[in-house]
Amino acid sequence: MSDVVSALLDQLETELKQQQLWSDSSPDALAMASSLPFCCDTLRLEQWLQFVFLPKLRFLLQTRRPLPAKVSVLPYAQEVFKTQYSRLGPLLSLIARIDRALTGEP
Repeated sequence: MSDVVSALLDQLETELKQQQLWSDSSPDALAMASSLPFCCDTLRLEQWLQFVFLPKLRFLLQTRRPLPAKVSVLPYAQEVFKTQYSRLGPLLSLIARIDRALTGEP
């Protein structure tokens, strides 16, 4: 499973870059310290994916620690990107695949 998740994370990074949602500068420490899910009060979703989600999952993979089994990023992503669905459909599809891979759903 770790190979599948690793490949999906690489695809997520590529898709964020292709959609021009990748940032060259990281958020400040205060923004990263949010205690709300997805740092929704301080980060845009694409920032959270880039600076929290991807690094955390890659760290878990590299250190061979258990991956989270309860992941549900897709509903939030669908809400955030609802007005851009036609352009960001591939990104949402990829997020759905990551959710399914982590939760073990087919």
